[in-house]
Amino acid sequence: MATSAAAGPINPSNTRLGWIGTGVMGRSMCAHLINAGYSLTVFNRTLSKAQPLVDMGARLAQTPHDLAAQSDVVFSIVGYPSDVLQVLLDPVNGALSGLRPGGILVDMTTSEPSLAVEISTAASSKNCFSIDAPVSGGDRGAKNGTLAIFAGGDEAIVNRLNPIFTLMGKVNYMGPSGKGQFAKLANQITIASTMVGLVEGIIYAHKAGLNVASFLDAISTGAAGSKSLDLYGSRILKRDFDPGFFVNHFVKDLGICLKECQNMGLALPGLALAQQLYLSLKAHGEGNLGTQALILALERLNNATLGS
Repeated sequence: MATSAAAGPINPSNTRLGWIGTGVMGRSMCAHLINAGYSLTVFNRTLSKAQPLVDMGARLAQTPHDLAAQSDVVFSIVGYPSDVLQVLLDPVNGALSGLRPGGILVDMTTSEPSLAVEISTAASSKNCFSIDAPVSGGDRGAKNGTLAIFAGGDEAIVNRLNPIFTLMGKVNYMGPSGKGQFAKLANQITIASTMVGLVEGIIYAHKAGLNVASFLDAISTGAAGSKSLDLYGSRILKRDFDPGFFVNHFVKDLGICLKECQNMGLALPGLALAQQLYLSLKAHGEGNLGTQALILALERLNNATLGS
């Protein structure tokens, strides 16, 4: 079974899937796979977060190793690079230690490019394959199956996985191992400054006495329109800060971006400013809110509150 996943067309009849990490994003992504008829085994450190998928027919594994032993392709989407390292490369309980030759690891966590290369090297040493495939689109993209997927690794393997990726969104091949992560980090840099611009525009409109809802509607079809506005504009006005993507995880992503900038000798002041603003949210205990909570930092800076 494992060798068929790497050698032939992937479909529910010949490929068993495993999934590590069933949080805000993973739970919806897994549901698409189950609904398409795939046999799915899941692992999550907080078992209650996996229960809805078990209720849909997924099997629950006790460790990533046990999950991989029952899978041909293992997906992971967890919080931090240290989590990726633990669930995939731990010598006892990691997924790679349980994966049979020909098996495929697909890490969809936003993580460090160097770690993606390390995972790929480790997988190759076991005659397995590894793809780094972080995603963009937030909780709505995960629910609607419209995520942008940035894939790095062997292009033939990425193409072979396309029937699965298509269930979750659109895959974009970015190059060899690590390039999927580089693409996602560039995506996060773009989003960071876009979010700063969005909340600054909202605060300005509020202080100018505009109806902010009408303002956002007016700019949505002009040059200032953006996916961030579409996803978060109304949530900000409703003070709905439930996480489609956690502030804590965005701080992590932007920190990786800054580290890579230092390695490249790049100066990106917009990225640095956005990271500091998001870090201030974390300092105020707001790390488990969604990234649209950036409005709170601007409200504090200006002693202003929307709607007041």
